[in-house]
Amino acid sequence: MYNFDKEVLRRNTGSLKWDLAKNDVIPMWVADMDFETPEPIVKALKERVEHGIFGYTIADKDYYSSIINWMNKRHGWNIKKEWINFSPGVVPGVNIILRAITHPGDKVILQTPVYYPFFSAVENNGCKIVENPLIYENGTYKMDYEDLEKKLKDNRVKAFVLCNPHNPVGRVWTEEELKTLGELCIKNNVIIISDEIHGDLIYKQYRHIPFASISEELSDNCVTFIAPSKTFNIAGIQAANAIISNIKIRNLYLTQVENLGITRPNIFAIVATAAAYNEGEQWLDELINYLQNNLDYLKQYIRKNIPKIKVINPEGTYLVWLDCSELGLKGKELHRFVKDKARLWLDEGYIFGANGENFERINIACPRSVLVEALSRLERAVSGER
Repeated sequence: MYNFDKEVLRRNTGSLKWDLAKNDVIPMWVADMDFETPEPIVKALKERVEHGIFGYTIADKDYYSSIINWMNKRHGWNIKKEWINFSPGVVPGVNIILRAITHPGDKVILQTPVYYPFFSAVENNGCKIVENPLIYENGTYKMDYEDLEKKLKDNRVKAFVLCNPHNPVGRVWTEEELKTLGELCIKNNVIIISDEIHGDLIYKQYRHIPFASISEELSDNCVTFIAPSKTFNIAGIQAANAIISNIKIRNLYLTQVENLGITRPNIFAIVATAAAYNEGEQWLDELINYLQNNLDYLKQYIRKNIPKIKVINPEGTYLVWLDCSELGLKGKELHRFVKDKARLWLDEGYIFGANGENFERINIACPRSVLVEALSRLERAVSGER
């Protein structure tokens, strides 16, 4: 039903991704898809606009039931209405919960390389970052539990930010991995903040397991952030939710939300969220098929034409982590090479942590024609052609 090959002009539309890029540079950095938002969402928004009045709005029954039904059907997670708490986005939500459960001088654990706004979220709340680097081995990543257990014993560590699925390395953590992590955190009285914004974008041989769905004990030691924004390409709508079963932690979160004056979603966030979860499943299934084909093309092309670059195979997300170690460049030098020579704007690996300095992250959620041109540019740059 959906044509993901269609190229949509995005320059001069106020697009963060496209309008900050020079005309000859292809932007493939920020997690923003170059596909039109699903028609059911657009239709629902148009109908709401045509109503003509945009007064103060409350989230209705359909809003909550759409979230509950989606999480049950898609991920087998049964959540209750009272667990659902609004946030204007996942990053703002992470900041809010850190503000609620930590004090200046406390410590927060991050698994690097990791989504870079987490660093500022920790530091902006007066806390100190403790890195628990992922182990890079045989072309993939795994958690270092031995290192984690040592660092959890520090009684100033109050929170652990989990990226599930992981951005940028693309791991979809297994139930066993999550359970081991969760038990270590409970043992040391450390609350888990689980960013699951990419949880719907999973390749078919894998399965996203919401951390809090594993057991009641783990759920009560966790704050989970979900959003339709990445899944349905509506990041500009600014709609997310914190799922919190523990009433004590929930009240701490809600107190901060009240203090900041951001207690309710805006009218379009309510409409878009309900339409996405109620009517977007077919679009998402077709999207994942398209992304899989893009991923297969990228892997085959790089293997054949740019063998000095190694693809870290993602199990989820449309973001692909590229190991560029064999190019002999790293950090800012590597990023300048990609941007200036290949005329591609990717996300520089070093901003995800020091252990990402040999990497670049590419967004493959684009029409195939754009990906073909991008890889051709990268090949010519690496081979020294103009």
